[in-house]
Amino acid sequence: MAWHAGRDLRLLLAANLVSLVGDWTLRTGIAYQIYVLTGSTLASAGAVLASLIPPIALGTLAGTVADRADRRLLMAGVNLLMAVALLPLLAVHGAGDAWLVYAVLAVQSCLAPFFATAEAALLPALTPPDRLVTANALNGQIRDIARLLGAALGGIVAAAGGIPLLAVADAASFLLAAGLLFLIRVRPVRSAASRAAGHGGWRIVARSRVLRVFVAFSLVTGIGEAAIGVLAAPFVRDVLGGDSRAYGFVMGVQAVGGLAGGLAVTLVGHRFPPRAMFGWGTVAFGLVDLALFLYPLVWQALWPAAVLIGLAGLPAAVLVAGGLTVFQRATAEAERGRVWGAITTVDSGAMLAGTLAAGALAGRFGVLPVITTQGAAYTLAGVLVVLALRPSDDAPRADLRLAPA
Repeated sequence: MAWHAGRDLRLLLAANLVSLVGDWTLRTGIAYQIYVLTGSTLASAGAVLASLIPPIALGTLAGTVADRADRRLLMAGVNLLMAVALLPLLAVHGAGDAWLVYAVLAVQSCLAPFFATAEAALLPALTPPDRLVTANALNGQIRDIARLLGAALGGIVAAAGGIPLLAVADAASFLLAAGLLFLIRVRPVRSAASRAAGHGGWRIVARSRVLRVFVAFSLVTGIGEAAIGVLAAPFVRDVLGGDSRAYGFVMGVQAVGGLAGGLAVTLVGHRFPPRAMFGWGTVAFGLVDLALFLYPLVWQALWPAAVLIGLAGLPAAVLVAGGLTVFQRATAEAERGRVWGAITTVDSGAMLAGTLAAGALAGRFGVLPVITTQGAAYTLAGVLVVLALRPSDDAPRADLRLAPA
């Protein structure tokens, strides 16, 4: 049984890597190609909105489905549907076909919450309770590796074959990921009653102090993440005085810092309480970000930004691994999908609101005051976690059983 669980966790992580590399390849290439086709920044913004809105509407439904279905088959099926949904991109050859890109992105964004929610609920079921921190850290590393590889491949594939070749590459990744997921043998045992009964995600959150804290964390940090997403490039260009090469370098250092932090957490993270990792990792990340955004007020140089972004990788990996472990230990296996769906809805809504607000407020108050809210948001959220969670919240639940397929 232990061998099956370890093997299946490796299959899940491999499927995530393959699928995410394809996603980042498409995302990076599409962002460039849409601008090439249309010459419009509004068109690029439309592509972003097409990916943000569906998770708000479908997060709760995705959680319910993930708790009713075989999560392994659900994830594989979603990958197959995503591969099919990319087919219209083969017909994109000019600006008049841009609507096809928006339609495909909208469909992909409707399907994505079902995969993400099932994955978030399945990973703990394939991991011994005392190794959850390590598994979450490994999954975080996979996301950083996928971002690096996908961003590099996106430019290469887009230059070689435009949007049609991007679609082929992403579809191939989805098909391979689905094949890996079909090989998973171990999955949770849930009775028919547990699949058919139970409260909605919001009611489960309402009765758990830990989950209420997690939702508050997602709300505050989602707004902060939107600020950095919208204003990172203007910050490098207008505040730090860098060009496009400087921006690419800074973003590359961010990914490398995340990989280094993830490796450190993978090696030693299991020695620390997840609650402390979550809270103090968030505080440290927020303080590093505040230093990053405020140092230009007294020192005009680019290299400190690269150093600080690299340093932020360690607390980022700590807070992600600790936070996910706290969430997983606070939820029953049969309820985990619904809770994650509710949290996804909050996070996506906060990011959408933050995206709209950041663009509007930066034009009025300037880039620096607005982007600094990201560091302030994480610092505030970290203090909230430290004060609200208790040592007893580190205890794992004992309601999970595994069985071979």
